Amino acid sequence: MNAHILMQTHAENYLNERRRLGYGLCAAGYSILSFARYMDALDSQEPLTVEIMADWAQQDQGNSDKPSTWARRLKKLRSFCRYLQQFEPRTEVPDDSIFGRIGQRLAPHIYSEQEIIDLLAAAHNLASFIPGLRGATYETLFGLIASTGLRVSEALHLLDTDVDLKVGMLTIRQTKFAKSRHVPMHPSTLEALRQYRSKRNLHIEVSDGTPFFIGTRGRRLGHALGSSNVHLVFNGIRGQLGWVNRGAHNGPRIHDLRHTFVVRRVLLWQAQGLDVDQQMLALSTYVGHAMVTNTYWYLTGIPQLMAVAAERFECFTHMPEVYDE
Repeated sequence: MNAHILMQTHAENYLNERRRLGYGLCAAGYSILSFARYMDALDSQEPLTVEIMADWAQQDQGNSDKPSTWARRLKKLRSFCRYLQQFEPRTEVPDDSIFGRIGQRLAPHIYSEQEIIDLLAAAHNLASFIPGLRGATYETLFGLIASTGLRVSEALHLLDTDVDLKVGMLTIRQTKFAKSRHVPMHPSTLEALRQYRSKRNLHIEVSDGTPFFIGTRGRRLGHALGSSNVHLVFNGIRGQLGWVNRGAHNGPRIHDLRHTFVVRRVLLWQAQGLDVDQQMLALSTYVGHAMVTNTYWYLTGIPQLMAVAAERFECFTHMPEVYDE
């Protein structure tokens, strides 16, 4: 490593370069800058080793004693270390052998059609100071997530101007991976959004900055719904309905509506006899996955789709062998 270049300078150059390519790197950027400050304080002239990185990883602000926490911190340095190798080839890159593998993605709760119906009905009947408005807000919010696979944050950040009910299109701006996309909607979803907008507009004045989903209580009327309140309402409905958890998390989540959308779409393609592989890239783009491999994870990570994966593998094994001559 060139001695006259501070590690923090390398870190800032790396983050600027990656962000120009469209990566947000919020959490990773915080960790990389923290590590750079740590290294500059050490003032070491030696190449980076995994031992130094491991020492930093164990000094998190929460004073965690969990190897899984240290492993997550260390993982955030991997790409940065590969970047540094162009300046110092002896820079080491940490792997899973130091603190062990980070826990794999947990299987979600895949909702049945009846569970979604019950969720929307319970949301519709929520008590409200303005008769019907709070119930309509949550019923439409949960229904939109279930019918389009939006992330909760994406739905809550929608402005009224992002919802084009004439052409049936949502505009999702600067989402999880600093990308924007357009999401077409089914006619039944459009009709539900029209009804909600009509009811909502009876109680607020709409401007370019008006959120599509609004708070309905007191001074929150007309302002964006808060994520914590949305999850609080959902958890109350979940307790009321008493669902049996079929996922590996503590209980069914709003985010599982997104997982359910993906699973039902793949199952529908299978039932229609379509080539799932040909459709996966379109699905990945529709739901805003950064990599198509995140969408393919459903084939092996979700029990309901294991049969799809098995069928595809069986077709592969029945293909005629090709011999080199």
